[in-house]
Amino acid sequence: MRDDRMAAVFARQKAAVADRRIGFGLAERRAALGRLAVALRGRQGEIVAALATDFGKPETEVLLTELLPLMQEIGHARRRLARWMRARWVAPGLSGFGTSARLRPEAKGVCLIMAPWNYPVNLALGPLISCLAAGNSAMIKPSEMTPVTSAVIARLVGDCFSDDLVAVVEGGREVAEHLLSLPFDHIFFTGSPEVGRVVMAAAARHLASVTLELGGKSPCIIGPDADLDRAARWIAFGKFANAGQTCIAPDHVFVHESVAEEFRAALRRAIDRLYPGGVAAGDLVQVVNENHLARLTGLLGDALSRGARLVAGGGAEGRRIAPTVIESITPDMAIDGQEIFGPILPLMTYSDIGTVISRINARPKPLALYVFAKDRALVQRVVAETSSGSVGVNLTMLQFSHPNLPFGGVNTSGIGSAHGEAGFRAFSHEKAVLVNRFSPAGLFFPPYTSRMRRLVEQALRWI
Repeated sequence: MRDDRMAAVFARQKAAVADRRIGFGLAERRAALGRLAVALRGRQGEIVAALATDFGKPETEVLLTELLPLMQEIGHARRRLARWMRARWVAPGLSGFGTSARLRPEAKGVCLIMAPWNYPVNLALGPLISCLAAGNSAMIKPSEMTPVTSAVIARLVGDCFSDDLVAVVEGGREVAEHLLSLPFDHIFFTGSPEVGRVVMAAAARHLASVTLELGGKSPCIIGPDADLDRAARWIAFGKFANAGQTCIAPDHVFVHESVAEEFRAALRRAIDRLYPGGVAAGDLVQVVNENHLARLTGLLGDALSRGARLVAGGGAEGRRIAPTVIESITPDMAIDGQEIFGPILPLMTYSDIGTVISRINARPKPLALYVFAKDRALVQRVVAETSSGSVGVNLTMLQFSHPNLPFGGVNTSGIGSAHGEAGFRAFSHEKAVLVNRFSPAGLFFPPYTSRMRRLVEQALRWI
């Protein structure tokens, strides 16, 4: 889309803001979400084919990770939207005596959704669901790294909505830069912390609010009493689904030294069970492009050249990398400092959980943290003494699709929350409305007499 057309679409959406405040109520929002659900079902085959072309992603994984979460999100929003939209009455404090107070959610206005390439349908249309539920319009920028899928998203959205409500803008970096120059009311970005800083700086120029879903090195801890077979299966799924190209995939695993050898064996068995055939397994997803393939093989090669040991995998065929496990990681290896975002899993042993907690806290706050243990005291200590966007106990990944849990990071791993009611709130402004019934506040207006001072002192004693 050319710069002038982008500006024209933005202008149409901006001009329609006032009309949407009046004419885009509960029924209209539900209807819009319903159209999106119908379109997703109607283009299911196209979506599956597009992701096969861009990623080599198997059909079942597309349905499981792209379409199922979206359909659940739409259904959840439509059923609960009336409650979310309702004004909430709040109790008065002392200064609010004699008044009536409520919080009224209202649409922020025109929003920009910048989606990544790793789950291109889910992470473009998931925020759109919250955006529409809150009564906004949106311009969506899909990733240029999955061009076939981006084209399907554009056709799907074009079938559902006029461009003064929702428009898709395809293109590369120049398009993204032009969009970020426009004065959007809210920007929802999913991607790396590095690009997130650029987005936040652009938003600051217009004082736009932001939701940033970023990433980081999400650690996983295996306690000495963990169910190792169950832990291995959950970790193998969480790490190697979508070729590890998942923002909440376990980045590395701390395993207690007393069960390290047993866990290695359990992890090998889990990988063989989930992906029989190794690099030739039909359910393995491709790395998105040659640049990312080179980055991942470079990380692995650097680690092995510096003394890391291969536990499983290591092979590659085309853009597919076999599920790979390594150990003996040292701080001088690039893989120890970078978010891996691929199917390479470092294992590290520990003896004292306090050392692991200190190591986690010394790094930027992760988007997710996982702990596998039966010992409740250990789990509670990890939860209490670390900071992360979310914690999964004896599971991985599932917190993303829980409809009643907010999803988001902390600082480097993100700002704000998404999904369900949290997503609705992210795209809404909660307007405070205070109505005077019989407020005595007028007693405290100037002139400030000695009698008034005594009243103020009395009020201070009451608080």
